[in-house]
Amino acid sequence: MKLAREALLIVLAAVLGTAPAVAEQYPARPITLIIPFAAGGPSMALIRIMEPALTKALGQRLIIENVSGGSGAIGTGRLARAAPDGYTIGLGQWDNLVLNGAISSLPYDLKSDFAPIALFATNPQLIVARKDLPAANLPELIGWLGAHPDKAAQGTAGPGSAAHVSGAYFQSVTSTHFAFAPYRGAGPAMQDLVAGHIDLMFDQAGNALPHVREGNIRAYAVTAKTRLAAAPDIPTVDEAGLPGFYVSIWRGLWAPKGTPPDVIARLNGAVVSALEDPTVRQRLGDLGQQIPSLGEQTPTALGALQRAEIEKWWPLIKAAGIKVE
Repeated sequence: MKLAREALLIVLAAVLGTAPAVAEQYPARPITLIIPFAAGGPSMALIRIMEPALTKALGQRLIIENVSGGSGAIGTGRLARAAPDGYTIGLGQWDNLVLNGAISSLPYDLKSDFAPIALFATNPQLIVARKDLPAANLPELIGWLGAHPDKAAQGTAGPGSAAHVSGAYFQSVTSTHFAFAPYRGAGPAMQDLVAGHIDLMFDQAGNALPHVREGNIRAYAVTAKTRLAAAPDIPTVDEAGLPGFYVSIWRGLWAPKGTPPDVIARLNGAVVSALEDPTVRQRLGDLGQQIPSLGEQTPTALGALQRAEIEKWWPLIKAAGIKVE
């Protein structure tokens, strides 16, 4: 009997020895954050602003991994295939979490393969034109385009880009027609607008505002319901004469589907904490970013935003025949 008891104790000790004494407290190691775009772009700039506050809130550093290509599709696919343990998360925005589903064939499902964490910024676009275009306001711009069908050129960052989709949307609601001039990015397109080689653009406020302030281009409206704190003199589309023409490059953090709810809650809390930091708020605002309300920062709200955007934009993109080969 004594030998049997000793043998049983040895077996139990071996079994118990393989189990952790306490459950792992998340996060217990660094977290990889996938940015599905090239380094140096506007998305990366915003993440760099958020990174110190997120690191402080989580108690672990973030490993930023740029996985570019396919208008964000390659990096987004890597997120979809990652283990749902909270140690790989990714940036999801209007481009890669909405537009790509209508313009490309994807190896993942945008509607079901990702778990929303939190929305952290929205960036409406500015409707801008070369400074010598003969239109003093938005109705005059629409009138000028209508009087010169297929004569004007709008700069875009390429087929299926936010600027391209915005231009197609503008044509559909104003019954205007103009050419799309694709560039290898918004930067080169803006350079040609400043030089007067193209006529107009729909560009993120953070990219266009410096040129507006310097008088190099003319701004007609911001594509949002409210004016930008960074540019309060630019009217909204509602005020300028094109009510309801809302376009915003929103950005949030996402995880692979199946990530535990308590992990999502921990990550969401870190984003909420970061957005309370006065320095973060100031720096985001300086770039023309609008910080969502507390109610808009929840995982449920971000998921609802993505679904609403898919319902709005996919039919328009398909009707316009926008495709990326």
